[in-house]
Amino acid sequence: MEKYIVQIKELLVEYSPKVITALAILIVGLFIINLIIKAVKKILHKRGIDITLQKFFGNLLGWALKILLIITVIAKLGIETTSFAAIIGAAGLALGLALQGSLANFAGGALIMIFKPFKIGDLIEAQGEIGVVKEIEIFTTKLTGLSNREIIIPNGALSNGNIINFSSEGTRRVDLTFGVSYDADIKQTKDVLMNVLTSHPKVLKDPTPTVNVSELADSSVNFAVRPWCKTEDYWTVYFDVTENTKIALDKAGIEIPYPHSVEIHKEN
Repeated sequence: MEKYIVQIKELLVEYSPKVITALAILIVGLFIINLIIKAVKKILHKRGIDITLQKFFGNLLGWALKILLIITVIAKLGIETTSFAAIIGAAGLALGLALQGSLANFAGGALIMIFKPFKIGDLIEAQGEIGVVKEIEIFTTKLTGLSNREIIIPNGALSNGNIINFSSEGTRRVDLTFGVSYDADIKQTKDVLMNVLTSHPKVLKDPTPTVNVSELADSSVNFAVRPWCKTEDYWTVYFDVTENTKIALDKAGIEIPYPHSVEIHKEN
């Protein structure tokens, strides 16, 4: 018994300073890590980085620093850390290979949040989809489609593809084409079409709407009608101008060509 007591005393004498030092390093290290994370988040906030990205970077930095702190504490206790570090490295490599797609999406999300090609509420077209940006997350971006569908696009593909932002300029041009008969008077037709545009309350006066002959087609003279409106009024102007143009052309006696069916009567 005395032999075991002596051995325990020797172990306590040998390892107590190391354990106390390791605990002190752990406590002080955690305190310093918290200060670093708060400082980084404050810097990111001042630079206008998205709150989601701030949290993610804070968590990522926190875990990285804590892993380094744990390795330091283990080394202070006298445990060999070479093999331990090798295991962590191998695990990190395996995890990175398994999560290649997720890492690409994370990188894409970071790029979107930093460079801000669009923001929540913008109408965009990307990856063959059109919708209003509902939410920008680390790995995906959510859109609300024109028919109220939820569209989820991976950020990796989104950041590497073409993005059309219909909302960034605040105004949009509505591109319409109307065809009239070759018998119609061009000046009268242009006046009728322009009157439809200028009388609509949501068509902007600046930029000025335009009406021009765009094509002499096989059976019609086509007019390019180009009103401007606020982005949120696009579809209202599109549908109203289309309807009002038909009414105005009919009232002016200007024919819109359409295919006529021909009936052939055979004589008995």
